Amino acid sequence: PKPQPGQPPLYSGTFDCFRKTLVGEGVRGLYRGMAAPIIGVTPMFAVCFFGFGLGKRLQQRKPDDVLTYPQLFAAGMLSGVFTTAIMAPGERIKCLLQIQAATGETKYSGSLDCAKQLYREAGIRGVYKGTVLTLMRDVPASGMYFMTYEWLKNTLTPEGKSVSDLSVPRILFAGGLAGIFNWAVAIPPDVLKSRFQTAPPGKYPNGFRDVLRELIREEGVASLYKGFTAVMIRAFPANAACFLGFEVAMKFLNWIAPGL
Repeated sequence: PKPQPGQPPLYSGTFDCFRKTLVGEGVRGLYRGMAAPIIGVTPMFAVCFFGFGLGKRLQQRKPDDVLTYPQLFAAGMLSGVFTTAIMAPGERIKCLLQIQAATGETKYSGSLDCAKQLYREAGIRGVYKGTVLTLMRDVPASGMYFMTYEWLKNTLTPEGKSVSDLSVPRILFAGGLAGIFNWAVAIPPDVLKSRFQTAPPGKYPNGFRDVLRELIREEGVASLYKGFTAVMIRAFPANAACFLGFEVAMKFLNWIAPGL
């Protein structure tokens, strides 16, 4: 939350936030808002990788055409468009639940209660508040995500070997680094999105432009990278695991149904 005039910020940094959350709310406090992304994560990644695959096929004249890196970036951007329908409401609910302990008010008892109250107060628009900002975050970030992953896979493949034979450590490294590149692009619009989604109704009538102006005016350009350390700590292991899971799943599916 924004500090009052003359008051210091609630958290001085990532590790101070970790310590205070643990002391004040226990281990469960570190997992506030988890239910919404957990429910959405499986369909979201399924749609994400489907969108990337579709984006590649739309640009190929023949199935075995090798795409350029700008074409891979474009295919990744399409995946970001596809995931927004799932991501936007989940992000809205997650962010509201994560800040309510700091406000001193327990308005929502959980993800389902939050969704019900948002719908009751403002209809479907209340649930999907911040969709444009979610698109602004996920479209370019997803393009960077998939392009970087494909580039790293090609770079890490030994000469004379196939990309499909890449070892597990190399897949983990490529996936983790792709996650870091993804979030390097995504953090500024993510900060704007989170601030907009958790603001009281009517505070930012012109959307992200008002949020951006306020942040720059009151906290400077560096405020667009708030949470950088926390995001980067998560980015490498989470995305390394994600891409490894995808590669293993694809090999398994190709093994049991090669013609599917």
